[in-house]
Parts: sequence; structure tokens; C-alpha cells
Amino acid sequence: MYSDEDLLMLSGIQHIAFCERQWALIHVEQQWAENVKTTEGNHLHERVDDPLESDKRGKIITYRAFPLISRQLGLTGRADVVELTYTLEGGVPIEGYEGRWLLHPVEYKRGKQKPDDRDEVQVCAQAICLEEMFNIEITDGSLFYGETRRRVHVDFTPELRQTVFDLARRMHELFDHGITPLPVYKSHCKSCSLVDICLPQNLSGRIKASDYLRNELEKDQ
Repeated sequence: MYSDEDLLMLSGIQHIAFCERQWALIHVEQQWAENVKTTEGNHLHERVDDPLESDKRGKIITYRAFPLISRQLGLTGRADVVELTYTLEGGVPIEGYEGRWLLHPVEYKRGKQKPDDRDEVQVCAQAICLEEMFNIEITDGSLFYGETRRRVHVDFTPELRQTVFDLARRMHELFDHGITPLPVYKSHCKSCSLVDICLPQNLSGRIKASDYLRNELEKDQ
């Protein structure tokens, strides 16, 4: 269990799933840069993340900018949307509403579905937070993509959950030791907003052997 002082940003789990160096540049070195994609993503979340706004339609309550915390993961943040569906079995009671309700996290993304699991781990981490906060089990969530205007269902499998815990543990290792991993140029670097700060093409082939060994030793600490 992590203490309040050790909590890291939940949103960073998507960054580290994409690239450890990107995560460290943002969360260890506090560097950031906007590009068209991040700006469009911010605009999408501004429309969704109103913490004062919730609504009820039929048997579904929608909460926006829902605060989250998990001391197992050592992460805190918020979910874009948590949908609560009325149920006759299981679920949790909600103040101000009768009956019991099932929780379903929904994360909003600017673009379209990715070929990897970087989006899935974020919404799964949100579910793990909700499970810990409400002492319940959540089996699935959703990702809504602004470019395609469609919702994608995500099953929270044991494998996906383990990936979340492994990534969260790695985040704390890098943060606690102040490590920024060395650059490795890959095709996805072109879409990264930090490419001009990271300089993966310039640095990847010019890393000293001593720097490489030091970085590898620090990973094992």
C-alpha cells in the first residue's frame, strides 16, 4: 500500500505504456509540449470533464470528472465518466438515489483505437481504483474515440490487470530513483508531442557505453 505522499498521476499510466522515456520526461523532469493532437484531446476533455455536472436518464446516472484513488497502485486522478446502472443484484448504494448501482468507467480519447493496450490500461486502472474505493468488482469499461465517434468495450481480464500493476510499479521505480530512460527511436516517436525535447533520432546512436550501463544498473535498484 502506498501513502498519500507517494501517489502518482493515474493519467501517466497511458504515457508509460506508450514510452517509458516520455513518461519520465513529463512526470520526473516536468517537461511538456503541446501539438495538434494534445490540443484537440484537451478540448475534448474540457467538454466532458465538468466535475459539477451529472445527469440521470432512465436507469443510468452519469458522473463526470469522477475523483479516483488507489493505494494498491499508488495512483490518483479522475475518470472522464463513470456510468451507474440500476441493478437488482450487486452494485453499490448511491446517496440521493434509491436502489443499488453498477459502476462502468468510460475514458474519452481524441483519436481512434490504438494497435496496443495503452488506452485499455488507463480505463482498467480507473476500474481498479473504483473497486478499491467501493469494495466491488468491475468486469468491464469503455473507451470513446472522438475521431471515429464510437465506443469500444474493454474487458478487464487478469492479464490486463497484471499489466496495470506492472506499469504502476515501474512508474514508482522510475520516480523514486529519478530515472529518465535513454531514448530508443521507434516509428511511434513521430506522433509524440515531446519528440523535439526527447530528440530520439539524434541521441539513439550517440549514447556512451558508460551512460547505457549506468541506466541499466539504475533500473535494477
